[in-house]
Amino acid sequence: MRIALGIEYQGTRYHGWQRQAAVDSIQARLEAAIASVAAHPIELVCAGRTDRGVHATVQVAHFETTARREPHAWQLGTLANLPEDIGVLWVKPVGEGFHARFSATARQYRYVIYNRLNRPGLLYGRVTWQRKPLDAELMHEAAQHLLGTHDFTSFRGKDCQAKSPVRTLEWIRVTREGDYLYLDVRANAFLHHMVRNIAGTLMQVGMGLKPPEWVVGVRDACLREAAGFTAPADGLYLVHVQYPEEHGLRLTPRLPVFY
Repeated sequence: MRIALGIEYQGTRYHGWQRQAAVDSIQARLEAAIASVAAHPIELVCAGRTDRGVHATVQVAHFETTARREPHAWQLGTLANLPEDIGVLWVKPVGEGFHARFSATARQYRYVIYNRLNRPGLLYGRVTWQRKPLDAELMHEAAQHLLGTHDFTSFRGKDCQAKSPVRTLEWIRVTREGDYLYLDVRANAFLHHMVRNIAGTLMQVGMGLKPPEWVVGVRDACLREAAGFTAPADGLYLVHVQYPEEHGLRLTPRLPVFY
């Protein structure tokens, strides 16, 4: 059987999604927990491998198993063997044609910036703190220059292994709610560090260091050095993955909101 599951996690104390030797990861924790229910080793494939410190309100993964369990048994049994900062939202049998990564048609992220002079204590690891005032309207204006299909080399991390830097941004927006700025972006797929590099570039505009139209030159330069800094991982959340209706996964975005 092929089983899909929805996962949420706080990534602060993990070295990202991907299983690695000698470090703690989301994938390794989940695989061990699911294996205890399946009574055999399993390997998870996810929709998007999040980096160290990045969170997810909706990560999607699948695994193969010969074990027969009811969905609630998979969910509750897995939860019983997980730490408290990793949760399983749902479990669903899917067809052999479903693939958590390759079947996905779009992904959505939210980047949260706490924009206030005082550093937050209770929100450590959950938001990015920027003490300098940010103009959300200018950031939003600048962000619109990234819409459409482009070569996003300027926003690509140096360790990115993607074969092509071309991606399609369906929409992107920056809004402010009190002391919090929300950068929401949806694309067919993302490059390594792409959202964080976009966030760092837009913050240059928000701080008044660059005009909104500067982003056009950054985009077209296709040079990482042309863009802004790589924003911290703390405020980044994977919030939605979209699949064709044929797979029966009608997911909705789960947006983290702070007050």
